[in-house]
Amino acid sequence: MDEETGYEAVRSRDARFDGEFFFAVETTGIYCRPSCPAVTPKRRNVRYYPTAAAAQGHGYRACRRCRPDAVPGSAEWNVRADVVGRAMRMIGDGVVDREGVPGLALRLGYSARQVQRQLTAEVGAGPVALARAQRAHTARLLLQTTRLPVTDIAFAAGFASVRQFNDTVRQIYARTPTSLRAEAGTRLPKPPSAPPADGPAAPLAAAPLAGVPLRLAYREPYHRPAIFDRLAAEVVAGVEELTGAPGARTYRRTLRLPHGSGIVAVDEAAAGPWLDARLHLTDLRDLTTAVQRLRRLFDLDADPRAVDERLGAVPGLAALVAARPGLRSPGAADAEECAVRAVVGRAGAARLVAELGRLLDVPCGALTHVFPEPKALAEHLPLAAAFEDGSVRLDTGADRDDAERALCAVPGVDAATAAHLRMRALGDPDVAVPGLPAPEAWRPWRSYALQHLWTDGKLTDSTWLEQP
Repeated sequence: MDEETGYEAVRSRDARFDGEFFFAVETTGIYCRPSCPAVTPKRRNVRYYPTAAAAQGHGYRACRRCRPDAVPGSAEWNVRADVVGRAMRMIGDGVVDREGVPGLALRLGYSARQVQRQLTAEVGAGPVALARAQRAHTARLLLQTTRLPVTDIAFAAGFASVRQFNDTVRQIYARTPTSLRAEAGTRLPKPPSAPPADGPAAPLAAAPLAGVPLRLAYREPYHRPAIFDRLAAEVVAGVEELTGAPGARTYRRTLRLPHGSGIVAVDEAAAGPWLDARLHLTDLRDLTTAVQRLRRLFDLDADPRAVDERLGAVPGLAALVAARPGLRSPGAADAEECAVRAVVGRAGAARLVAELGRLLDVPCGALTHVFPEPKALAEHLPLAAAFEDGSVRLDTGADRDDAERALCAVPGVDAATAAHLRMRALGDPDVAVPGLPAPEAWRPWRSYALQHLWTDGKLTDSTWLEQP
């Protein structure tokens, strides 16, 4: 982006660019999102950065008014299939916190030095700085929405020590952790005298009683009914449920996470440009990973205006785009679970959950199980065995072409199912599913075009949702 375009976005407070870049003001030492409502700075004092971590690396602190750390992620990382795009998705999923930079590099098939060099050149920060910025955001969220002790928050956010946590928070927010918490004041949830009627009889281990309230931001427009309709059509008993009337529905599900499990509830009703959610975790170290997986499930980092502009100019799609602006292409909360469900179907998935899923310590409404891990299914399903032996990878850093080829080599997975999983499990926005229409004019948003046809009832092929 050139500086003229960047400054025009800042001057007009254009929320479409939130998360696509950040601007910093030399005279104040603060960085902001483009839509920040503060007084527009003079052009000569403005500097532009592709990531919050890059702005922080140049010594700028986060604006307390616009909270630039809470913006949607850049849509670019969903589109790009190169090493930088894959690395950004993996860092978002918490790989650096769990495995360090060597683990990230190993997953990408590059040396740690190559990964550092490419990320620094493209996004202005290396993997450590990017993970640090993400940890700081997680820490602020926990400080301002829970009553957990500060020491517990430091380690839950992924910091190696309390000192590192304190130094990072002071540098990025110009506040101590205690001061950040005090700013939330009365917004902090009060411990309930009794568990909620629709919740567990006791809190999940290490989680606050009220869970962690979340506002999952997105770029407008966002067509909520269609994605909740899709989720309703795919619900698997025991691990998911959808309740309420259209327009006010709540989607709830269990999550299988690196350090434990979780339960999330996401509301359809609109209160602003975000989805309201509540997250209960057995281990708060999984917070960042859980949030990123929800963002992928609901396709919250997409650029809907770019998609609608392209598809709205295609004959046969223009009316559909006009009727549902901001229609999203849903992803998956768990890529391996998504793949198993695509192969065995909803009924088969429900049987697997009942027979092999892990029981929750305390059932929560209709939620009773966590979807079975691949090792529990390996004897029953070739695809699960392929996950277990590593011949198929569907993690956020997987190469999409390699993954599709590996899927097609697994007994019981045909080309249409592999393409479907490339779209859902790997979040590819430009997938052509064999047997379904995919004109060249739809590129690079063929996945979204197919969503429009499915939502409008023009696609009813059984391969779209599940195999017979």
